[in-house]
Amino acid sequence: MTSTPNGPVRTNSQTGSMANAGEVLVRTKILLLGLRRSGKTSIQQVLFNNLPPKECFYLDATMRIVKHTYDTVIPLEIWDCPGNTTVESLGAPLSQFATLIFVIDIRDLYNQPISKLVEFIMAAYHQNPNLNLEVFVHKAERLHEDDKIENFRQINERVTDRLLDESPEYEQLPLNFHLTSIHDHSLHDAFSQVLHKLIDSLPYLEDLLNVFCTNSQSPKAFLFDARSRLYVATDASPVDSATHNLCCDNLAMLNSFGALYKSVSASPARHRFPSTATPPPSAASTTPVTPLSMSSNLDSEKQSESTDSRTPSPLSSPPAPPVSKPLSAPDTNLGQARKTPKEKFYSSAATSLHPATPGTTLTYHMITPELVLLALLPTPVFEGKRGLIDYNVVFFREGVQEICSVEKEARMAV
Repeated sequence: MTSTPNGPVRTNSQTGSMANAGEVLVRTKILLLGLRRSGKTSIQQVLFNNLPPKECFYLDATMRIVKHTYDTVIPLEIWDCPGNTTVESLGAPLSQFATLIFVIDIRDLYNQPISKLVEFIMAAYHQNPNLNLEVFVHKAERLHEDDKIENFRQINERVTDRLLDESPEYEQLPLNFHLTSIHDHSLHDAFSQVLHKLIDSLPYLEDLLNVFCTNSQSPKAFLFDARSRLYVATDASPVDSATHNLCCDNLAMLNSFGALYKSVSASPARHRFPSTATPPPSAASTTPVTPLSMSSNLDSEKQSESTDSRTPSPLSSPPAPPVSKPLSAPDTNLGQARKTPKEKFYSSAATSLHPATPGTTLTYHMITPELVLLALLPTPVFEGKRGLIDYNVVFFREGVQEICSVEKEARMAV
């Protein structure tokens, strides 16, 4: 815990597979600013803690800087700052941050938030010219469509005019405005665009998606972060809001009900091993008696081993006869089977968008513990070339996993 003029800085960590115990990752820092009750904390909680939007009303006002860590393609550290934070009271130079997100309530009086925004923009120009500057015009759901567009335009113009009044050199600053709300998917779309600028490996992920779409006849595919429902990459075709919203809703449904389903081959019963206690053989038989449960488990183990090796056994070779062993002798083969890791299970799902007529199927494939692939496929293609699609997914998965592995190694080596 460190101290700043605003008080001690608290750290709220979310453990992910990217950050193991004892490892220190270099995290990409995002600064989340805005006036009191502008919606900063609700944005963070809805995106990264799956807080229902209707419960954001009961969130306490942020009194001290809170650091939230989140692991996706890149490890993030989000600084949620109170409304009275200034450049001097931040407690860290702006050069440490990759992105600054300033949240403005669309119904608020604009003078005070714009003045604070201009203050941080001027400081960032001198301390960190490469800082990504993003403005979220938030709580857009509270206005009608015409008023929403008009207020958004006014905020954009006033910020630009204030910067020009300070100095003409600020006119060239890349300042991006987003109209957002926690009650629809505009927030996920806006934060996804912010995240894209922070991923150095984004071109490689997009190339993998382009190759997958070409070989699978998919008109559109997204690589989503499963928990936050932010798409970290997509193919070269344009993103339309209807398709993005559909994928977000489908992913939310699968996150809600996915825990109710499991794979029989990946269930704990598959990894259960027989007891080492074996009843003594009968005097009338020269072959040791094996309990039924033990034999069935051993058969399943042999079957899984043959499946994992993917090497067909010759049809002419007969099964080897059982060999009698002393009861005191340990079964080394069984011990090796216990140590042999099972093949990781990757879940998948498919939803037909037009069940009455052959139309489009939305497919879901797990890529890593954090990332999933959502792709639109023509239903005849999905039904007729299912094996080819699964084959393409395997190669796509291997490419993404290799990119994530290189990203982690690079951050650990710094």
